[in-house]
Amino acid sequence: MKEIKNNHLYWDGCDTVALAEKYGTPLYVFSESEIIAQCQALREDFLDRYPNTRAAYASKAFSTVAMVKIIEREGLSLDVVSGGELYTAIKADFPAERIEFNGNNKSIDELEMAVDYGVGRIIVDSLQEVALLQTICQRLNKTAAILFRITPEVKADTHAFISTGQKDSKFGIPLEEDILFPLVQEAIEAPNLEFLGFHFHVGSQLSDNSAHLAAANVALRLALEVKQRFDYAVKELNYGGGFGVRYTENDVRKPYRYFLEPLMELTEAFCKEHQMPRPEIVIEPGRSIVAEAGITLHTIGSIKELPGIRTYVSIDGGMTDNIRPGLYQAEYTGLIANKAWETPTQTVTISGKACESTDILIKDLQIPDVTSGDLFATFTTGAYGYSMASNYNKLPIPAVVLVKDGQDQLIVKRQSYEQMLENEQPYQEFGGEAHGHSFS
Repeated sequence: MKEIKNNHLYWDGCDTVALAEKYGTPLYVFSESEIIAQCQALREDFLDRYPNTRAAYASKAFSTVAMVKIIEREGLSLDVVSGGELYTAIKADFPAERIEFNGNNKSIDELEMAVDYGVGRIIVDSLQEVALLQTICQRLNKTAAILFRITPEVKADTHAFISTGQKDSKFGIPLEEDILFPLVQEAIEAPNLEFLGFHFHVGSQLSDNSAHLAAANVALRLALEVKQRFDYAVKELNYGGGFGVRYTENDVRKPYRYFLEPLMELTEAFCKEHQMPRPEIVIEPGRSIVAEAGITLHTIGSIKELPGIRTYVSIDGGMTDNIRPGLYQAEYTGLIANKAWETPTQTVTISGKACESTDILIKDLQIPDVTSGDLFATFTTGAYGYSMASNYNKLPIPAVVLVKDGQDQLIVKRQSYEQMLENEQPYQEFGGEAHGHSFS
């Protein structure tokens, strides 16, 4: 996937310098070969190894029509968390039965869209959602299969901003006896709902499997409790995702089997011990499928040397196309793509162009002699780069290019200034009178 030839960085066989010249910068570049490789690894370590399992790509990591089509072709299911992500799946003709709809505050319109399209699963994440869904399904004469997202009350070893399984979380239904089990009973008895089981997600960018194992034990015990209380067999357990990737040389990426093998061993042993049929087991990888497939290309502009302090090397993007460093101190690495073989001679800070002091992409990076017009490549930007991009400072959303075996194709056009303003309406003075204060 990554090669250096003629002093240039190549990505999946494509010269990144040529890509920047062809499409402009900032530019997201995704390797289809790497995306396919991760899908195949999931199949080898999980889907083909264990019967009655599914893997649903968490599309919040990177959601475009082209990406959804790749996921469909590779045989995965799809996890969406908004009406927009569901609409993307619909436009891509993704099979409805392979879609699951997550989200802690789904609107009535979003739930109606999901029910009408016939999504395969709706993950209930609030106390009001069961009654609301039953009302919608009854009105539309439909039935919806649901799971409850629980708060498993486990601590994950990750940044607090991307930890989601602790007790104090906006996600999930609490485990309190007088909250959870009345909801389960309501779901079982609802005529237009099919209660399948439980879902959890403990956090993101994890390199340790202990939180998953602890949460799985909670979910399995809940399934047993449901059987004992209601004589009702849980058919499905969703163990979420959060498998970590490699952003810098300090990160150690664990293979999928590191997480999934002990999870399945725990599940099989528990079900055997308690004479339960093993439910279908589902996982929701997102970042791990797409993060390392993506890079971002920027053109270097101003270079500011502060003697004895720091040298700032500014790029033509920044927090508007990669908010993660400013949001939760995420670390990245990169190189000068048109000087990829050259020996580093200086330590610099790569800074963005937004009017924010926090718009710093990489601190203290060693690079060769740099000049304005050089091309900078940031690695592992495939997840949560494009999907979290914004128009702050009225900067356009960059284009997205897919590459494979030396071929390239544009899958998202660069946003124009006109497109940024297309929803804005002309200003009209109220009553034809000027407003404001006059000063003499």
